[in-house]
Amino acid sequence: MDSSRTDSPVVDVLGVGFGPANLALAIAVTEHNETGGGAPLTAEFIERKPAFDWHGGMLIEGATMQVAFLKDLATLRNPVSRFGFVPYLHARDRLVDFINHKVLYPSRVEFHDYLSWCAGQLGHLVRYGHEMVSARPVAEDGVVTHFEVIARDEDKGELVVRKARNLVLAPGLVPRMPSGLEVSAHVRHSSTTLHDLAGLDASARMPRRFVVLGAGQSAAEVADHLHRAYPAAEVHAVFSRFGYSQADDSPLANRIFDPSAVDDFHSAPPQVKSSLFGYHANTNYSVVDVDLIEEMYRRIYQDKIAGVERLRLHNVSEMRDVQESDDSVKLTIHHLPSGRTTDLEADLLVCATGYRAADPLDLLGPAGDLLRRDAEGRLLVERDYRVATATEADAGVYLCGATEHSHGITSSLLSNAAVRAGEILDSVLERPGRAANPAVARQDAAPVKAY
Repeated sequence: MDSSRTDSPVVDVLGVGFGPANLALAIAVTEHNETGGGAPLTAEFIERKPAFDWHGGMLIEGATMQVAFLKDLATLRNPVSRFGFVPYLHARDRLVDFINHKVLYPSRVEFHDYLSWCAGQLGHLVRYGHEMVSARPVAEDGVVTHFEVIARDEDKGELVVRKARNLVLAPGLVPRMPSGLEVSAHVRHSSTTLHDLAGLDASARMPRRFVVLGAGQSAAEVADHLHRAYPAAEVHAVFSRFGYSQADDSPLANRIFDPSAVDDFHSAPPQVKSSLFGYHANTNYSVVDVDLIEEMYRRIYQDKIAGVERLRLHNVSEMRDVQESDDSVKLTIHHLPSGRTTDLEADLLVCATGYRAADPLDLLGPAGDLLRRDAEGRLLVERDYRVATATEADAGVYLCGATEHSHGITSSLLSNAAVRAGEILDSVLERPGRAANPAVARQDAAPVKAY
């Protein structure tokens, strides 16, 4: 596809980011166009990465998904979709094998392959290597009709302009580092673990000691993997809890991830929203699957029998005084109840300290001034994921992610990706003048500024 500053058409939907959220939307748009249930939508997507990738640094062998395979990118919206996980298994000639496997939660490696399989069929809709810089609303007769999006083409090293009636932002999550620490040669975030270990393995020096900071699923998975992959090295897990906390995945608690729960959450008053987060934080935040907890305990016990104790848990503890040298990182572990300190020198410190939602306003530039905020300064997101506008607008900005305050725990999770894509699609279809009509496509409406 050619980019142009002057003659690019106005598409109905421009998705920013091509992870699972917008991939689910691309599937929904494709199926709408294939069924012929109305005028087709024009859509395209831009993605800053050079190719599709989903948490590639955490595709740890043996790690499983925390969502059932039927919560794929399409099935809850369209049970007969050709983009569902079951059709994927059939295409890969593994359907019978998967059934015999008797699992509800596939491995992360397999689910990544499923996502890649979907993305591969929709490559004609996405421009990889394109990073959004800003967006500018274009108005006619006082009504915002569309947006002009400035993106950077990384291959060509130039800025390009895309025009869209609706923007769907799915900027994903940003790794969160502990206060005062930055990513460096020997201090890394868990999101890049496998990439970092590949570089470490290529060095001549065999690692002697790892430190993993954090108490959630990623922290436990990284500590477990390092213990298995480096039999001659110590692994020190540091966290402020007494032990890893078990994730509540019981059937009734899991209903917080149901599509209908989004209705309840969005309509609830602020104090009820806060209570729901408090009640059900243990379904998703800083918790670990019980099978992994039990496996790690078994490993620790076996180490004690062998008299080696390679996997060491520093519970009720904090990490302090991190100092990095050319060859290692030195740190102090402070045991909170006793005040006892332990000094360690490690080859790698892995900070499994979670993520934060990327701020959509960082992408939008001038278009951000069009959007309304609530009393706490957060974007005011309607039930259909469209951000309320301060002035009259036919054009819309939709959010996939960064909506925990308005839509609940599923904001950044896979659980509701398929249903959310359908709701955004329906919203675009139902709004008046949704298509790239002649008035929208006029080239003389609020011409592009020089960038």
